[in-house]
This record gives sequence, structure tokens and C-alpha cells, in this order.
Amino acid sequence: MSSHREAPEISKDPVADSTDVYAFVSPDAPGTVTLIANYIPLQNPAGGPNFYEFGDDVLYEIHIDNDGDGRADVTYQFEFTTKMRRPDSFLYNTGPILALDSPNWNRYQTYTLTRSESSGRRSVLGRNLACPPCNIGPLSTPTYAKLAQQAIHTLGKNRKVFAGQRAEGFYVDLGSIFDLGNLRPFQNLHNQFGTGAFSEPADGVNTTKELNVHSLAVQVPATDLTFHGRPAKDPADPHATIGVWTSASRRQARVIEPRQGKELETGPYTQVSRLGNPLFNEVLVPLGHKDEWNALPPADDKRFATYVAHPELAKLLPTLYPGVFPHLDAYNKSGKPRADLLAILLTGIPTGVVPGFQNYTGPTQADMIRLNTAIPPARNPNILGLIGGDPAGFPNGRRVYDDVVTVELRALAGATLPLVDKSYAPDAASSKVTDGLTPADVTNPYLDTFPYLGVPYDGYHHPAS
Repeated sequence: MSSHREAPEISKDPVADSTDVYAFVSPDAPGTVTLIANYIPLQNPAGGPNFYEFGDDVLYEIHIDNDGDGRADVTYQFEFTTKMRRPDSFLYNTGPILALDSPNWNRYQTYTLTRSESSGRRSVLGRNLACPPCNIGPLSTPTYAKLAQQAIHTLGKNRKVFAGQRAEGFYVDLGSIFDLGNLRPFQNLHNQFGTGAFSEPADGVNTTKELNVHSLAVQVPATDLTFHGRPAKDPADPHATIGVWTSASRRQARVIEPRQGKELETGPYTQVSRLGNPLFNEVLVPLGHKDEWNALPPADDKRFATYVAHPELAKLLPTLYPGVFPHLDAYNKSGKPRADLLAILLTGIPTGVVPGFQNYTGPTQADMIRLNTAIPPARNPNILGLIGGDPAGFPNGRRVYDDVVTVELRALAGATLPLVDKSYAPDAASSKVTDGLTPADVTNPYLDTFPYLGVPYDGYHHPAS
């Protein structure tokens, strides 16, 4: 349900396809914020001989809006260059890779990181920054965790960057969700149950289990991101909240050189992909508008607000599960807009809705991950974030382990409606909806330090699937 193959055109271009965006106050580095954007979905670790890599012809960007207009005020740009040491070899590596400058590593990448501001100011934060290789196996990358640590670059006080392969940390049962909403905990209540010859497991199945992604991660002082660089200490401060999203852009013209097997791109960059909240384009935007959504900035999301106010999945749930969601069914038939979803996804939650909490960025409707930078990390995090009583978690930003699928399924099922309509009584099932997964379904565990996502799975030990 996060952004894996979420739109027709970008599903054909995985190198430019963002899978997830994370934004959180760094638990181990006070005063800093960590931003992570993942690309290249559903990577099989045994991907040789041409292992996964960022696109030299793609401009990757992480954007921050700090004045609530849905447009970037600060942007971190990643531009990659691929180099080969031995073009006459078919091998990715010709021996063990023990260091980032190993002569055994044949095809490697470096990148330039640039920080730009809406004022026009630009500063190059680093050039020729090394990526780590993919995790190939015990002979090729025998000390991978140590090797990847070398690819964490310090860019001044309290500033770090990493770009490279990581273990997929997003857990989701895509197979059940997109099989007509066949949620495994409720499968026996589905209106199609019994019509096919199948036996359902009681628990969810993690579709992304033991797969990898490519991560862009930056950790910077919160004041690098907030309005006019103001430190935010009071969660009620309207300038404490920032909006975050990622995008990928390609040149407007592509020429395929005949009989050369090469492509040449030219012209200005144009956006082909973006991602903020982890279901917006996938589940809310209709099929005929998904590619259009990918090409637009968040500032234009007002045109998609009707799909948030009247989500198709929320209308389908009472039909798919007869008698299970009668209150939601009645609310749908009333024609009232889903003000709870409009706030959570498009404006942030204003003061007074959840006691002691807000991540409101203003009336501009824009799909962004909204993070109140004045809310400290939780001592005992709850994977359900705000609805689990943990204001440091989703939808206040997004941590790598947050159970965003369960949170959003419950919100669509009506669990968050009482926040804006006190007369609404949620169906009992709305607080039980889940895809049956937890962080325990991620085989390679998360890290306690930057870049937080686990060591990527290696191809040698990856099970056949």
C-alpha cells in the first residue's frame, strides 16, 4: 500500500519510482531530523550480474515545505555518476569488496548532494560521495555492515548523508489488500468467501519480506528545515511543523542511439514521480489520474481532494464485508465528506482536535508527510503512532517501523471520524482492521542509528521465490 508500482507509467520505470518517505526527529541525535526517501521497489537481492543502482539520468530530490504553501522551501538534490574500472569484464566485482575504493569493485557509483532554497540560494554539500555496493554474498561482500558504514558521510556538525542499498523496512500484505480487499483477519466475512478453492493463513503475509530498496537519507539540524531556521521547542508553535515529500525527474527528451544500445537524454528536467503519504496515489487517486498526480507538485493537490473526502475503499468496505461496517455505510450514504482524512492527509491536524497535538501546515491542501519537529522521540514507541497514543509517530512524520498500513486502514474504516464528528460511533471492526503484520515480520532488523533501515539482504542466502 506504500508506493510500490503505484501508477501505470512509473511502474515501467522502477529506477525513478519512490517506494516510501520517512521523516522523524532523530532518536539518537537530539536537535536533528532524519529524512529518508526509498527508490527502486521490490529488489530481489540475487540481482546479478547487473545489480541495482540509482539512475545517472534521474534527478532525485527530497523537498521540505516550511511555510504551508505546498511548495518546496528547502530541497536536497542527489545526482549520480556510474563508473567502471574494467569494462572488459562482465563481473560486478572481481574479488571481495572490503572498502569503497576496492579495485575489485568494477561498477560503482558516486553522487553530488546539493541543497537549494526557494530564495535561489544553492550550496553543494558534497561531491564524489561514495555509495556502497549491493550486498552480493559472503564471498563478495563479507563485511557488508562495516562496508556500508563507510558510506555514511559527515557534512559538517550534526549533518550526515547516505545513499545506497538497504533492507526493505516497509511491511505490507499487498496480496490480500489488492485481492478485492481480502483482509486475512476478516477473510471469512468477505462477500466472496467460499467462492474460490483457497485456504487462508490466519496471519498476514509480508509481500516485501527479504527484499531490498535503495535509500537516500539525510540527517540535519531541525533548524536547517524550519521556517527562517527558527528552533521549535513548543509543539503548539505553528512554525514547528514541516511538510516533506520526494520526487524524481527525467530530462524531457530521450534519444535511443541506433545500433549502440545506449540512450541520450537532453532538455530540462520534468517530474515523473513523487511521494508523500504512504497510500495517497496508490489507493485514493483513481487509475485515470495517477500519472497526472505524479507530475504535479503538492500545491496542486486540491484537485484530488474529492477522492480523499469520498474515498472509494471506504465505500467498498461495507459492500465487501456485509453487516460488518453498518455505521460507515450510513455515513457514506449521507454524502458527508471525510473531514478526518482531509486533515490527516492534506492539511495536517489543527490544534484542538487531538489534545496537546498539532501538525497543521495551513489551509493549502497538499499531500506531504507532516512532522512537528518540537515533539521529541518517544521513550516507548507505539507502532500505531498517534492512534496508539504516541504523538511522535505517524501521521506525525513517519518512522521506519510505524505500522502505516494498519493506521490508514483503520482511518478509512472510520476509526478517526469521531475526531471531527463527535456524533459518529465507529463500527467495532474499525479498531480491529489490520493487515496482520508487525516489525517482527522484517527479517533484517532496523538500526538504532543512522540510516536506521537494516543491512540489505544478500543474494547468496536469499530464498528462491
